[in-house]
Amino acid sequence: MTISISRAGPADLDALAALFDAYRQFYGQPSDVARARQWLRERLRFGESTVLVAKRDGAAVGFVQLYPMFSSVRTAKTWILNDLYVDAGARRQGVARSLLDAAAAFAREDGAAGISLETTQDNDAARALYRAAGWQEDATQWYSLGF
Repeated sequence: MTISISRAGPADLDALAALFDAYRQFYGQPSDVARARQWLRERLRFGESTVLVAKRDGAAVGFVQLYPMFSSVRTAKTWILNDLYVDAGARRQGVARSLLDAAAAFAREDGAAGISLETTQDNDAARALYRAAGWQEDATQWYSLGF
């Protein structure tokens, strides 16, 4: 069972909307697949985010959404890893780690100075994943090693 990671396009929108809706529900939002689809469609259409989708046997099982940011001090582009989600049936199979690695590779190839993310202090599973992938933590935010 091979996991493939690719940049999401219009053909991925329906599958991504279902995953994005589940992600939002994880954070306490009511289910609204149409709203999730519209949000993703607009971000992709206007180039406001980059979404990488993980597929197993052709089916979308996870995604990561990145937003661009710029550092005046570093005079460099950086990326915020804002959303990471893996379907419950695909967890603990390396999908999240593959998405993290793909996001870092994307940011490096884009010439970014780094990538950052935030998670809650009680999200133990995510924090363990980030540590295992080499991310560094301060009191509230994780940072990757610069590249």
